[in-house]
Amino acid sequence: MGRARTIARRSFIIGSAAIAGGVAFGAYMVRKPHDNPLTADAGEAVFNPWVKIDADRITLITPHTDIGQGAAHMQATLIAEELDVELDQITTAPGVPAAAYYNTALAGDAVPFKFNDDGFGAQTMRGVMSAAIKLLGAQVTGGSTSVPDSFDKLRAAGATARETLKLAAAQETGFAVADMRTEAGQVILPDGTKRAYTDLAATAATLEPVTDVPLRDPAQWRLIGQDVQRLDIKAKSTGTQTYGIDLEMDGMLHASVRMNPYKGGAMQSFDASGAKDMRGVQKIVALDGGVAVIADNTWRAFRALEEIDITWGDGPYPAQQADHWAEVAASFTPERLDKEWRADGDVDAALDGAQVIEAEYRAPYVAHQPLEPLSAVVKVGDDRVDIWAAHQLPRFVQQRVAAALGRDAEDIHLHNQYAGGSFGHRLEFDNIDRAVDVARQMPGTPIKLTFRREEDFVQDYMRQIGMARGRGAVAQGQVTALDLDIATVSAARSQAARLGQPLPGPDTQIAAGAWNMRYAIPDLRVRAYAVPELAPTSSWRSVGASTAGFFAEGFMDEVIHAAGADPLEERLRLANDPDARHVLEAVGEMSDWGAPLAPGSGRGVALVTSFGVPTAEVVEVTNTPDGIRIDRVWVAAEVGRVVDPVTFENVVAGGVIWGLGHAMNSEITYDAGVPEQTNFHMAEGMRLHQCPVIEVRGLENNSQIRGVGEPPVPPAPAALANAIYVATGTRLREMPFWNTVDFV
Repeated sequence: MGRARTIARRSFIIGSAAIAGGVAFGAYMVRKPHDNPLTADAGEAVFNPWVKIDADRITLITPHTDIGQGAAHMQATLIAEELDVELDQITTAPGVPAAAYYNTALAGDAVPFKFNDDGFGAQTMRGVMSAAIKLLGAQVTGGSTSVPDSFDKLRAAGATARETLKLAAAQETGFAVADMRTEAGQVILPDGTKRAYTDLAATAATLEPVTDVPLRDPAQWRLIGQDVQRLDIKAKSTGTQTYGIDLEMDGMLHASVRMNPYKGGAMQSFDASGAKDMRGVQKIVALDGGVAVIADNTWRAFRALEEIDITWGDGPYPAQQADHWAEVAASFTPERLDKEWRADGDVDAALDGAQVIEAEYRAPYVAHQPLEPLSAVVKVGDDRVDIWAAHQLPRFVQQRVAAALGRDAEDIHLHNQYAGGSFGHRLEFDNIDRAVDVARQMPGTPIKLTFRREEDFVQDYMRQIGMARGRGAVAQGQVTALDLDIATVSAARSQAARLGQPLPGPDTQIAAGAWNMRYAIPDLRVRAYAVPELAPTSSWRSVGASTAGFFAEGFMDEVIHAAGADPLEERLRLANDPDARHVLEAVGEMSDWGAPLAPGSGRGVALVTSFGVPTAEVVEVTNTPDGIRIDRVWVAAEVGRVVDPVTFENVVAGGVIWGLGHAMNSEITYDAGVPEQTNFHMAEGMRLHQCPVIEVRGLENNSQIRGVGEPPVPPAPAALANAIYVATGTRLREMPFWNTVDFV
C-alpha cells in the first residue's frame, strides 16, 4: 500500500496539520514540542512519551483510556510492531495526564466540513483546529479517534526506540548499526549474538533518541492486521480484571450520594436523624445539590442514604415529558435554524407541484448506562491530591479539581483506570466532583465514592431528544428530491457549557449522519434546528448521527419504496463516492441481497457516514406470531486499515447490538422533572436471546485510517425499521420500536 514513510522529528511531535494554524497561534508555540512526561531514574531509558525500558521490563504507555474498546491493546500493538517486541514481553500503563498525549485526530469531526473534503477551506480550518487542540494539550479519548490519532505516531515511537537501542548495541560492541537487526525484544548482532533490550537500556539512556526513522512497509507487519490475543482478554474473561470500582486501599472509607434527581435543582433541606446512628456510618455531609454518606463499606452507605429525608427544589427544565416534545416540535422555525448544511439543486422548486411524500420521525432521550456504575477514589493530602478513576478527559479532570480545591494542576494526580464501559458517560465529571467534595471533608483519608445504579441512571446526561420532518419526491422509479429538517437539543453545547467552553458557531452534530449522506440526489436539502436546552444532555455513542442517521435513512427508505425502486439498488445508483458504493456492494454480496426470503421475512438496508466512516448494514427479520425476530445482520465499514481484526469484529458487532437494542427497547422519559426509568429492567437494550447472527467486514480501500467505535451504531435502527416495514407493512418512525411492535 506504500504507506511506509519517514516521520520527521517535527511532524512526529506535533503533526503536520498543526502547522497551518501556526500563523494564528504563533508558529513557534505550535511547533514547540510538549515536554515528555516520562521521567527516568538511573539505568532507565526513556525514548519518547510512549516507551520506557529498564533492566527489568519494557513499558509501553497507552494514554487513550481503555473503556472496553481495546484501546490499550491497540496502542501497544502499534508500538510493538515497530519496536520489534512480542506482546507477552511488555507491560502497559496509562501514563500520567500530559499535553504530550494531545489527540491529533480530533479536528477531523470538529469543523463543519465533510471528512473527505480536502479543499482549501476545509484544510485550513482543520489546521487551525489542530493547532488549538495541540496548544490546549487536549488529551481526549472519544469520537472514534484513538486509532487515527495513534496509527502513525505510536509506530514512530516504536521505531525511534528500536533504532536507538541498535545504536546502543553499536556503542557497546563496535558493530555497525546497518549490520544489525531486531527481533523479539533483542538486537541481533552480525555474529548472531543477541542483546536484550533490557540489557541495553543503561547505554541507550545516555544517547539522544534516533529520529527520522522510516516506517515499515505493511508487507513487513507482524502484528497489525493479524489475529492476536488481546492483552486484557484473559483477565476480562476470567473476572480478574481490576476496574476502578474494584480498588481497595488501606484506611479507605466508602461513600455514596443522593443528588437532586431534578438535575440543576437545589437541595432545600434534609433530615439525617434516621441514618446517622446506623451501623458503619462514619459521617453525613451536605453537598451542593445533595447529600453524602461516608461509611465503612459501600452497602452501608447505600442503606443509610435511603433513610435520609430530603426536600428537593425544582430543576430548570419542563417537568413533564410531553412538554419536552412540545418544545422540540416548536423548533422548526427560522429563529432556531442552526445551519442549512446541504442545499443541492432547488428542493423547493422540485417539490412544488409534485406528489410529495411526507413523514415525521422521533428519537427519545436514552441513557448511557455502562455496566460499571460511576465511582472514584480520592485522597486529599497537604501537598497532593490523588484520584483513581476511569476518565476520557484526564487533563480536564486535573484542571477541574485544581480549580475546585484552589491547588495547582501539577498537584492533582489522576491514576486512570480500566473502565467497564462508557459510551460517553465518562466524558462527564459528576463522580469526580462529588468524590472530591466528600474527600476534602476528610483530608488524608482515601474515600471511595460509588454511585448506586439508580443514582447513576437519574444523574446521567442523556442522549439528545429530537425530531425530523421529511419531504420527498420521486419520478420514473427514482428518488429525485429530498428535504429533511432536523430539530434536536444540542448535546455538544450542553456538554461544553459544563466544561466552561461555550461552542461558537453551529453544532456540527445535530444533523451529523444526515447532511453528509453520500447520495447525489438532484435536489437535496438538510437543515438543522437547535432546540433550547431542556434536560441536560451529553455525547452518547455516535452522538448526533445516532438520531439523524435514523431520521435520514428511515425517510430515505420511504421515498425509495414510494418510487417502487429496490432499496439497495437505488442507494447504489445514488451513491456519490467509491467508499459508499463499496460498503453497499459488500453488504449486498454478504447478505445475498435479492435472494428469495421466507414468508413473513424482510430485509432492510441503511448507509450512514459518521466520524468519517461510511457504514452499511442489512438487517433481516421474521414476523412471527409472537413478534419480530431479528435473524441476521451484515455490516461493512470502510476504515482504511484494520489494526486488530478480532477486536474490530467484536467492536462492530457490539455497536450493532447497542444500536438495535436501544432502538427496540430503550427510552428515558420525565415525570415531575425526574427520569422514570432508573435501572436496566426499565431500559433493557437487547437481551441475549434476541441477539442476531452478525457478520462483519472491514474494508481497507481508503488511505485514511479511521476508528470504528461509533460508526456501526447509526445505521442499525434505520436498517431494522426498514426490514420490519418489508416484513409487516408497518413503517416505524419513532424509537423505541417496542411502543409499536413486539419483539420475540
